[in-house]
Amino acid sequence: MDHFTYKNGELYAEELPLREIAAKVGTPFYCYSTATLERHYKVFSGAFDGVKALVCYALKANSNLAVIRTLAALGCGADVVSKGELRRALAAGVPPEKIVFSGVGKTADEMRAGLEAGIHQFNVESEPEVRLLSEVASAMGKTAVIAFRVNPDVDAKTHAKISTGKAENKFGVPWQDVSRIYGEAAKLPGIEIRGVDVHIGSQLTDLEPYRNAFNRVRELVLQLRAEGHDITRVDLGGGLGIPYDGTVPPDPAAYSLVALEAMGNLDVQLIFEPGRMIVGNAGVLVSEVLFVKQATKRKFIILDAAMNDLIRPAMYDGFHAIDPIREDQKTGPQGPADVVGPVCETGDTFARERDMPEAIAAGDLVAFRSAGAYGAVMASTYNTRPLVPEVLVKGDQYAVIRERPSLEELLKLDIMPPWLGS
Repeated sequence: MDHFTYKNGELYAEELPLREIAAKVGTPFYCYSTATLERHYKVFSGAFDGVKALVCYALKANSNLAVIRTLAALGCGADVVSKGELRRALAAGVPPEKIVFSGVGKTADEMRAGLEAGIHQFNVESEPEVRLLSEVASAMGKTAVIAFRVNPDVDAKTHAKISTGKAENKFGVPWQDVSRIYGEAAKLPGIEIRGVDVHIGSQLTDLEPYRNAFNRVRELVLQLRAEGHDITRVDLGGGLGIPYDGTVPPDPAAYSLVALEAMGNLDVQLIFEPGRMIVGNAGVLVSEVLFVKQATKRKFIILDAAMNDLIRPAMYDGFHAIDPIREDQKTGPQGPADVVGPVCETGDTFARERDMPEAIAAGDLVAFRSAGAYGAVMASTYNTRPLVPEVLVKGDQYAVIRERPSLEELLKLDIMPPWLGS
């Protein structure tokens, strides 16, 4: 469920017409719904009521400070994968003891930042990483609390580019080597082993891969405890999908049953890292139609949004529902069209042969659904197109939470070498 609905003949964000925001902010722009963010967090966290659990929102899905603070105010923690994301989490008010630091390529500088902040734990992904973390922590006179991320060699049955739990993926340590790796890490100074971490991929719509991975993790926890390790935490990652294309993924209640079936009597703190599930359907990308072009064999709807604003269709063949702002166009006659952007790439195509309103014309507005995750965070300035604004709505109020930079500001990022003059 989200809070983008048709009222009075047009698409609203909570109590505000998107058309009115577009008139003031300009297009394209991202719009997020506070009510949807709050609802999704409460539904997910509520699925683990009565359980020792920590929900750490994965900032990589949407790292706007206002989005993070909205969730932090509800008690949410943060899963970060860079020093920059750590800074964002802290700046938005996430307590350091609710932050986990993931990522396959942490630098010594990032490790120091996490240790200085006093984060909950590092999710370590390799033997060289734990050795470097030991050196950094020892030099600082600190102890790094860690969980090794284990690669369970489980097929998540998702897109190849967002699958992370198979043996050929770069993430985690092989589950077959866990006993040796934990044993060697336990001897390192400045390292305190507390847990096991697993994350098998993103946009999962089937619970069976989770069941397989979680059962394997359960076996590892029991094995490690038998070998003398005090395992008190299990990080089960994230990855629960959202309904981009009509596919109905499992809800958090069903997901929690699978998790608790495997972990329920281990007496561990369970850590979860939802991202897309929290913010995906809490956002839309609003764009204006520039032209409708009838070619020899295809009809093209050309928008002012482009692949640099929303990369998922070009990068992952990702599906996004595209709704007209006017309800009469939504309910009126539909016909096939390609929905494209203005960038000089054939890949700048959002949809092919998609049923779209036959009456749509230049100046009309459309909204890309499910754009709250991996939209603005993956945007670029390709073709010297400024990043688009982000807007947060709460009831009948809205605020611009990231402005559109001017071309002058964009050009100032480049520095002319002295031999070329000013």
